[in-house]
Amino acid sequence: MKTASIPSLRVDPELRHAAEGVLREGETLSSFVEQSLRVNIERRRVRQEFIARGLASRDEARRTGEYIPAEDVLREMDDMLARTEAKVRD
Repeated sequence: MKTASIPSLRVDPELRHAAEGVLREGETLSSFVEQSLRVNIERRRVRQEFIARGLASRDEARRTGEYIPAEDVLREMDDMLARTEAKVRD
């Protein structure tokens, strides 16, 4: 597969200095920028999928008239958090 270039990016010297200041040993500024781009692409993809699932769920609830009370959802989330915290302690 051929590689492609990302357009060059002009930034304030302070931003470049800050980026260079957090590089790990052996890491280049280019690899840092590439990894940052990959992470943000994935974050946006996950967010879009999350929103799509939420909208589909909303539409299904409207279609069927079946809703789950917020108190039930919050209780289940509290239970999930408690179970996870218990696993971490063990």
